[in-house]
Amino acid sequence: MAQQEKSEKLGFLKAWGGGLTEWTERYIPDALVIVFILSIIAFVFALIWGFKPEVGLMDRAFGSVKAWGNGFWALLGFAMQMCLIMMTGYILACSPPVRRLLDGLAGWPNKDNPWQAILLMAFFSMIIAWLNWGLSLIASAMFALFIVRKNPKVDYRLLVAAAYLGLGCTWHSGFSASAPLLVNTPKNFLIEAGILESTISTGDTIFTAFNLILVIIVVLVVAFLMAAMHPSEDKTFKVSPDLADRIKLYEAPEMPTGKLTVSQWMNWWPGWNIIIFIGGAIWMGWKIGDVGFQKFVNLNNINLFFLMVGILFHWRPWSFLKAAEQAGGAVWGIVIQFPFYAGIFGLFKFTLLATAFTHAFVAISSPHTYFLIIYWYAGLLNYLIPSGGSEWAVTAPYLIPAAKELALPAWKVVITYAWGDMLTDMIQPFWAIAMLAVVKLEFREIMGYLALVFFVYAIITSIAFLLLGFI
Repeated sequence: MAQQEKSEKLGFLKAWGGGLTEWTERYIPDALVIVFILSIIAFVFALIWGFKPEVGLMDRAFGSVKAWGNGFWALLGFAMQMCLIMMTGYILACSPPVRRLLDGLAGWPNKDNPWQAILLMAFFSMIIAWLNWGLSLIASAMFALFIVRKNPKVDYRLLVAAAYLGLGCTWHSGFSASAPLLVNTPKNFLIEAGILESTISTGDTIFTAFNLILVIIVVLVVAFLMAAMHPSEDKTFKVSPDLADRIKLYEAPEMPTGKLTVSQWMNWWPGWNIIIFIGGAIWMGWKIGDVGFQKFVNLNNINLFFLMVGILFHWRPWSFLKAAEQAGGAVWGIVIQFPFYAGIFGLFKFTLLATAFTHAFVAISSPHTYFLIIYWYAGLLNYLIPSGGSEWAVTAPYLIPAAKELALPAWKVVITYAWGDMLTDMIQPFWAIAMLAVVKLEFREIMGYLALVFFVYAIITSIAFLLLGFI
């Protein structure tokens, strides 16, 4: 009876989650269309609040267009950094050593206790995403395929849902977190715009006791929640022979046999990779010794680290190039959309719009409630702007000044935004596209499980950011 009631509750959640996904697919357009719509909305806001009262409508319109155009290319460096996070993580996930590691780990769970496979997948996804979200996105999908081959009794849909947890629970609190790494990067666009006076060390964001404790709590609660949701054997969704034929693992190219031409030898000689890796390792070691580890951890240096490891792990130049070629297909959305978010940033920077939004947040907040308010604001806005870096570029120009007016530290704004940006990732299918292409499922098939995680996650984190206003 208890098992039947639990199944009915989970069935309700799956139906609710599937309904939410259908609503999203019916009414929420592609991410590119969303940025077009947001650009128009920001333009209208600039017309209303972006200028002094004595400025006429035509001058407001022309001034808004100029502000949009002046900002359009302001985030090229940031966009490249985001592309490299995705690409370096993808390249590393496809490397032979990582594949061997995943194959070995997949044998750990007991085949007769499929919940163990779910628990392992959940821990893996969230921990790896804390290290690098691009790596987690692909490595978790690949790990799911290794696990299902060695654990045929596991529920495949729940397994894939567990593989997506890193993108919804931990990535923006770790080593590849867009906002915390950006504010620790010298001469970032917030410093150049005068919004920040100097960089904010990761010791004040990623490595604070508040952030680390919250990460541990979320990882433990969510992982065991997912394991507890594994259905009975008769309800388990297992991989069919047809599905097994369609899910393929990335295979590194094989080295040509026989006598190699000069160009082939140069393309396959591992010495190039080793030399480049040694050079990068020496520079990173010197830099850490020079500025310290916490100041070292910024977007550029994290990308360099994973790039160097990817080069080493692929061992031969041609293997690395082919993995990079495949990874390039995953970043086109960032490349084409970031200039439009930069245009929105320009509307805030080159008009009075940021000041108007700053005053609005100050008016509805107190020092004790501000962080909870912007936490939920970031989460809701994330459903429309699924890129954490893009959303930060749009919101930072008024979230940080509003905190300053309330005499609140900027580092708390950064870490609150970072967690808020993750809030709705679990029910936002944008970043799941690459993973689902590997595992051959649709988002609606994992949405029910993720919906339950979303509610639990939202309760825990909301309490945390309410408490942050009193710390």
